[in-house]
Amino acid sequence: MRRADDAQTNSLKAKLTQSGIVLNASTLPATLETPWFVRVLQAFSGWLAAFFLLGFIAIGGVFVVESAAASLGLGLVLIGAAFALLRAAHSDVLEHLALAISLAGQLLVGWAAIEHWNNAAYVWWSMLGLQSALALVMPSVTHRGFSAFAASVALYLAWVTAATGMAASGIVLCALTALWLNEFRWPRRIKEMQAWGYGLALGLLVTQGLAHAGHPLPFLYEALDSNLVRLGVWMSVGLVALAQLILFQALFNKQPLASVRWVTYAAGAVLLGVTFYVPSVGQGVVVMLLGFAIGNRVLTGLGMLSLMLAIGSYYYWLDATLLTKSIALLVMGTLLLGLRFGLHRRWEARIAHSSDGSVDNDA
Repeated sequence: MRRADDAQTNSLKAKLTQSGIVLNASTLPATLETPWFVRVLQAFSGWLAAFFLLGFIAIGGVFVVESAAASLGLGLVLIGAAFALLRAAHSDVLEHLALAISLAGQLLVGWAAIEHWNNAAYVWWSMLGLQSALALVMPSVTHRGFSAFAASVALYLAWVTAATGMAASGIVLCALTALWLNEFRWPRRIKEMQAWGYGLALGLLVTQGLAHAGHPLPFLYEALDSNLVRLGVWMSVGLVALAQLILFQALFNKQPLASVRWVTYAAGAVLLGVTFYVPSVGQGVVVMLLGFAIGNRVLTGLGMLSLMLAIGSYYYWLDATLLTKSIALLVMGTLLLGLRFGLHRRWEARIAHSSDGSVDNDA
């Protein structure tokens, strides 16, 4: 019997080791981490060195920007050099130096795309492809996060040219939700998954700010009289609903109560109705709930910031007097506090009832 237990334990250890999970970590020598202020100074040194280096290159190669082919070639060379430097980098100085060189190469590639195509949509789609590839292949967590952020912004700007920018935010929201819910599915890729997740979250927040700067309210859509814009609104609401469904299904695997499911689906339907008239509220709530579900405080904070930005934008652009706005805020705040109080009391009563039932069954 003991031999069987030892064999099973060894098999489990082998599987954990193959997945990249180190056992008996306490017996390994502790590594000293560099203080944050030293890392900031090293990052600043790397960017400063990169600016001097790129300045010398720019002085000797001004003619490059006059040719799309030369800009593309030099940009790809700089990106390749950054890739090689990142593979050999073992310090923050070299990593940030490589990141700055890569950024310069991306700008040259973008300039070549602008010179080649007169259509802004083609430029942004090409940048989306470039950033997506860099997010997958670059051997740096910082670079992967930055590329994921840039890819989400490029996707939004590409869809804006077709007057359906809000739908792009919905696509990023669905990708963000699915990514964070599968954070630990591949143990060897946890850092990369987190980098992509944070990059998409920041990109979603930035695109939300860009959308609000463009007056993304339904009553302003009516003034534009554009069917494509209305289609973008409907697509955005549908994608928010899909992200909700993905999140709810993951949560319901841990919550078998049918009554809780129906209440959750009803609340989700109400949220979708609000999202149609107050854009970005749905995505803010989904990101906040996602942060609560996986225990990520940073993601929860980003969701709360997104929600406040959506409500603040709606309050600012709403065509009503300050008295009407104040009364509306007072009523909504009172209703939300009452809803929170009622749900909290009901949840406590249900937990007490379940515990009493378990005690009776044990008796």
